[in-house]
Amino acid sequence: MPEIGIAGLIVILIVALLVFGPKRLPEIGRSLGKGMREFKDSISGEDEKAKPELPPRSGDKSPPPSAS
Repeated sequence: MPEIGIAGLIVILIVALLVFGPKRLPEIGRSLGKGMREFKDSISGEDEKAKPELPPRSGDKSPPPSAS
């Protein structure tokens, strides 16, 4: 199977730009990235709600100073 080099990627991007137009291309990329992320999370079994939170800091119990 032939490898796609830089020139091949440029040709693919130009064809995609001509077919979909400059307004739809970012939307397509965004939805493709979201779909790939959801697929990866479903395969690995990760869930946003199941991500562990950071443990509380040890030692300093005082609240951070305000920036006002």
